[in-house]
Amino acid sequence: MSKRSQRSQYVGLDVSLKETSIAVIDDDDKIVWRGTVASTPEKIAEGLRKHAPHALPIGLEAGQLASWLYHGLTAKGLPVICVDARHARAALSLKVNKTDANDAMGLAEIMRVGWFRKVEVKGEDSQALRALLVARAQLVSQITTLKNCVRGILKVFGRVLPKKLRAQFIPRARVTIDGDAMLTATLDPMLRTLAATMEQLHVYDRAVLRHARGDATVRHLMSAPGVGPIVAMGYMTCIETPARFSSSSAVGAYLGMTPRRYQSGEVDKAGRVSKRGDNMVRGLLFEAAKVVLSRSAKPSDLQAWGRSLARRIGSKKATMAVARKLAVILHRMWSTGERFRWTDSPVVTAR
Repeated sequence: MSKRSQRSQYVGLDVSLKETSIAVIDDDDKIVWRGTVASTPEKIAEGLRKHAPHALPIGLEAGQLASWLYHGLTAKGLPVICVDARHARAALSLKVNKTDANDAMGLAEIMRVGWFRKVEVKGEDSQALRALLVARAQLVSQITTLKNCVRGILKVFGRVLPKKLRAQFIPRARVTIDGDAMLTATLDPMLRTLAATMEQLHVYDRAVLRHARGDATVRHLMSAPGVGPIVAMGYMTCIETPARFSSSSAVGAYLGMTPRRYQSGEVDKAGRVSKRGDNMVRGLLFEAAKVVLSRSAKPSDLQAWGRSLARRIGSKKATMAVARKLAVILHRMWSTGERFRWTDSPVVTAR
């Protein structure tokens, strides 16, 4: 092998749960080596040092194991790049036969031609904080499911629970089924499960509050309307490093909160928001925008703008627009250290 080819090796890694397919090619698109190793940073690094000691970029498609492997391989001094899954999928779809070996070869070819979008891999601290928020969100979803199930069963027997019971849900449900042996036998285990799940949710809530009290950035972002510790922490884990955005306005597109656009010839139309990016953070910002528009008692230009917009285009679109602007404002606050600028006097809007 020539000295030039040794300096020009391109690697693709197709990762599965147990094994990782590796493909190594050179500048002339010739195969240097293909094989499989166990899906651990140690085994992958061992295989690369043996068969691709002069690898330039090593392509790894974004996925569930990507963060762990990326940090593990980077710690071993390997030039790993995490590739956007949509870009990789578009290129790999050109292959006639889909196999792990072919996908690894496709990723190596992407590295060679440079047709990829690099994904910023979050640090381990952000990943840990994100795991806390995801676990909490899962419990919230389970609580909602259990409550809806209890309501649905009671409705069959003509017993309707009031809305927005929150902490009083279980006591009111027990009063409703009191004296009915059949309903008690059916719903008591579910209510016990609901009580235990709500108790564990409080454990997560306390952990979130502890982190918020000790993190100056979280407290700073919470000065914006509608932004509590969950929203602030979710936003932080998503953005992580505000300096990687050239302008604050780019954050809206990054979170999938800007309209799609289709332009071809004489056709030029905008669609709904793209919904690309972080679903959880986008949902949190949408809920924060609802608070800004409906429950925030302290006046702000953001609230006045959103309410004016709602009268013209409808509440749902206006809420998404406010959520997008809130994402931009939070990035600006984080970048500059400025606090949110509230309106000094109540905003008067024309009816």
